[in-house]
Amino acid sequence: MTNDATLDLTLDLLRRLVAFDTESSKSNLPLIEAVADHCRAHGVPIEIAPNQDGTKAALFATIGPQVDGGIVLSGHTDCVPVTGQPWSSDPFTMREADGRLYGRGTCDMKGFDAIALAMIPEFKAAALTRPIHILLSYDEEVNCLGPMDLIARFGVSLPKPGAVIVGEPTLMQVADSHKSVCTYRTTVHGVEAHSAKPALGASAVAAACDLVVALGRIGTAFEADPDRSGRFDPAYSTVHVGMIEGGTARNILARQCSFSWEYRGLPEAPLDAAYRALQLYAATEALPRLNRYTDKGTIETEIEVEVPGLRAEPGSVAESLALRLTRSNGTVAVPFATEAGRFQAAGVPTVVCGPGSIDQAHQADEYIAISELENGIAFMRRLADACR
Repeated sequence: MTNDATLDLTLDLLRRLVAFDTESSKSNLPLIEAVADHCRAHGVPIEIAPNQDGTKAALFATIGPQVDGGIVLSGHTDCVPVTGQPWSSDPFTMREADGRLYGRGTCDMKGFDAIALAMIPEFKAAALTRPIHILLSYDEEVNCLGPMDLIARFGVSLPKPGAVIVGEPTLMQVADSHKSVCTYRTTVHGVEAHSAKPALGASAVAAACDLVVALGRIGTAFEADPDRSGRFDPAYSTVHVGMIEGGTARNILARQCSFSWEYRGLPEAPLDAAYRALQLYAATEALPRLNRYTDKGTIETEIEVEVPGLRAEPGSVAESLALRLTRSNGTVAVPFATEAGRFQAAGVPTVVCGPGSIDQAHQADEYIAISELENGIAFMRRLADACR
């Protein structure tokens, strides 16, 4: 026990949240129900938005009046897998050592979730005139689509917020921008033939390699048009091919070959810049080359997810509020993507600001320092004062 009841409640809630295995491939419903019970116990109204097949859900809680102009504290409930990682202890049993709390999701980002939930009694006692909302989503680690159903209800069946604070780990710095992230899977369909007679078929592997090399050139072109603010590392949009698979045997022209790739674009860059460039190359260069002996080859690129970046909006309600609450006078850019761009695209000013460091996320023995939770609580208390 500490001398701070809200910190004690935060630690207890974080321990409970970590105990739910909410890897993105699994349901988060048990966690959402536990959070719903916590909110109900404090008389806080909630809305639950299930996904299409009912296996996951997002939650929206409101403390204060049901009016527009409130502040959303946004966090996700899913976490990345632990399979194959050399953890020192059970990743779903929170462990404290040397002022740190170890466990999957402690940093990314159940620590922020726990703070927001633990602050409910203080938020209620503050007699807010401007509401504080807590939005907990799902699938952030795979597509950032978890909050979309609730976002669509802003200003319709839910109050339209005045600002959103996404609590991803930034060491409580105010991040006003980040890159987009788009993932794709390109599949080449060729025609099998004996490798001694290449004119009888079309090699999907050869065409796929052609396209991968083209993506390298596309990426190089992006390097030539960098952001000159000095805020991003690297300072340009990037293209990366992560996996490739195809073919049947060394001596058979491949019938099929697929590769998975991603594009991380500067906030002001078109979301589909790399996709359009590859589509153009495929149509004008790669496909004719694939079909030089046949007309049966095809090239298809599936858009898996396109998550918008977060654009800096100097002087926005979200930025001004977060700078005041953190008692800082400058913003940063972060290299990772978040749900923030989803809120901004819906017309709500948004920043990213939360406890912990992204350097500890997604790895074995993930942790958050207790001092970071304390900093997060101090931030939330100043938010309560600002919303009185």
